[in-house]
Amino acid sequence: MTAPRRTTALIGDDNTVVVAGKSVTWRTLHKLPQLPSPAAVLVDNGADALAAVRHHAVHGTELLVATRSRVDERMRAELGESGFAVVLPDGDVKPAKLKRVEESGRAWLLTSGSTGRPKRIGHTLETLTTVTGEQPPRTWLLPYAPGTYAWWQVVTLSLTHADQGLVVIEPDELEEWPVIAAEHGVTAASGTPTFWRQAIYRDADALAAVPLEQITLGGEPVDQAILDQLREVFPKARISWIYASSEVGASIVVHDGLAGFPREWLDRTPDLDRPLLSVDGDELVIRSPHHGAGLVGAVHTGDRVEFVGDRVLITGRLDTDEINVGGSKVSAGIVRNVLMGHPGVSWARVFARKAPLVGRMVAAEVVRNPTLGPLTHNDLVQWCSSRLPDYGVPRRITFLDEIPQKETLKSEV
Repeated sequence: MTAPRRTTALIGDDNTVVVAGKSVTWRTLHKLPQLPSPAAVLVDNGADALAAVRHHAVHGTELLVATRSRVDERMRAELGESGFAVVLPDGDVKPAKLKRVEESGRAWLLTSGSTGRPKRIGHTLETLTTVTGEQPPRTWLLPYAPGTYAWWQVVTLSLTHADQGLVVIEPDELEEWPVIAAEHGVTAASGTPTFWRQAIYRDADALAAVPLEQITLGGEPVDQAILDQLREVFPKARISWIYASSEVGASIVVHDGLAGFPREWLDRTPDLDRPLLSVDGDELVIRSPHHGAGLVGAVHTGDRVEFVGDRVLITGRLDTDEINVGGSKVSAGIVRNVLMGHPGVSWARVFARKAPLVGRMVAAEVVRNPTLGPLTHNDLVQWCSSRLPDYGVPRRITFLDEIPQKETLKSEV
């Protein structure tokens, strides 16, 4: 095993970290015992996850951190066979089944698994720290599941920058996070569109009481409806959306309040900090300086884009976004955006369903806006009929009682 080394300056060591209602600092987080390296540390709370990251930053260990629920027995076996000791939440250590040379300073992330089983993507604290400029003092909400790329983005911001506090939200606190955030003076928060829709749906007044100056969205397609809703709640905040992934890092950042990004950003001359964006067919392709290990060159993202005026919209995954209705093709993402543009809709999912004669038809699941009056199937069909071609209008609409949300803060869209 190579000698451990400190991988980065811990500039944010004295930043405040609030976990389970307790206020500490990075420096005073409880210390983990000396971890094996490489180690896959499985956690069931935010404090242990942050402690593992600080241990990694100080000692230069090779680390993968994830929630216990994301790593099933099969994946634990795969990790052991790849040279990782698996550290369980109770401190029990399952030794690696393969001895190999440690990659000192390597941080491993698990992808979301949207295209199958999660894959491991290698990074370092340096490649995960994509915010490098001076930042105004902020207190950040941290609602993401430990070990995800979005979680690492907020964590590295606090660990490597001064005056960037954290308020960690555990899964059992998600329904009341606005109250917790207001209590601890959260001024910046990052979440998926589903996360923000959930907050507005449950209690818009409680959300408005949080003194947010910076709002960030990512992890799912970002539509104009959610941007407009957040602007209504927070007229003075800066609202940004980010396209980022474990593979290509944070590659697109938009602050203008509009869905999509300007078409003129495609095929711009890249530099050391700016990725090269291009489109191959309908697929977004990115050549990024923030890519994971072994991903040099152009990366086909698997995300589908559509041109609307001078904007490029990311509508969903290639394998699920396009619906073929009797030979006519429609984007599920575009239909979803139309549905969520209706003031009576809080959330929608659009998908293909088998149908006689045409093979497939457009179907949808919808959650009504509880603050407005009744909303019927015919109301939405009429709304869509005036905005979409006939083959793109949902013919089967199911109303749900609540917005579904996974551990990753995403929903099936």
